[in-house]
Amino acid sequence: MSEGVKAIIHPVKDVAQAKKLYSTLWGVDPSLDEPYYVGFSVGGLDTGLDPHGYSQGVTGPVAYWQVDDIEKSLKAILGAGAEALQEVKDVGGGRLIASVKDADGNIIGLMQ
Repeated sequence: MSEGVKAIIHPVKDVAQAKKLYSTLWGVDPSLDEPYYVGFSVGGLDTGLDPHGYSQGVTGPVAYWQVDDIEKSLKAILGAGAEALQEVKDVGGGRLIASVKDADGNIIGLMQ
């Protein structure tokens, strides 16, 4: 079902300040720098800053698990008791994401 965590997205309130802090922490400049998302590649892992995360109910970093079939994987984990948070969405370039909450309120991201 999963190929492992391929991305971690951090919700941020001040994207300019966060960009400076995370660029310093990770020792790299952003590979994508847009008002809606700032992305970095750190050791083969996509990491990003989402200035809209808090308004979408995200309260901390979300790990996105790479899956072969996002619709099938989403259906399976919803059937196992997860609660839908974000339906499948194309975020550009054909990359699909979705997210759910487990019974403890932890957010699980899916990515295809």
